[in-house]
Amino acid sequence: MTEEVQLTGKQKRYLRGLGSTMEPILQIGKGGVLPGVVAQARDALEARELIKVRILSNCLEDRKEVARLLAERSGSALVQVIGKTFLLYRPSSQDPQIQLP
Repeated sequence: MTEEVQLTGKQKRYLRGLGSTMEPILQIGKGGVLPGVVAQARDALEARELIKVRILSNCLEDRKEVARLLAERSGSALVQVIGKTFLLYRPSSQDPQIQLP
């Protein structure tokens, strides 16, 4: 497991600003946080660092619990949960693109 990313309030605000115009690139359905979803999230985080995830209506689990679980299993920080979408952030191990304040 990778180490957990810790963010300050200022860094979260900055990332929320970047994420406000993003489209969700990952969807979680009735299966919840499956290993395949975790692998997709890890790949997307390595490539983009900041991703938006949508929880579909057929997902029966609590949205905040789903967001927390995916963040934990992908080694990322949960930036924000709004409705059925949430933001995850993890700096790229190869070439970090986002410079946090």
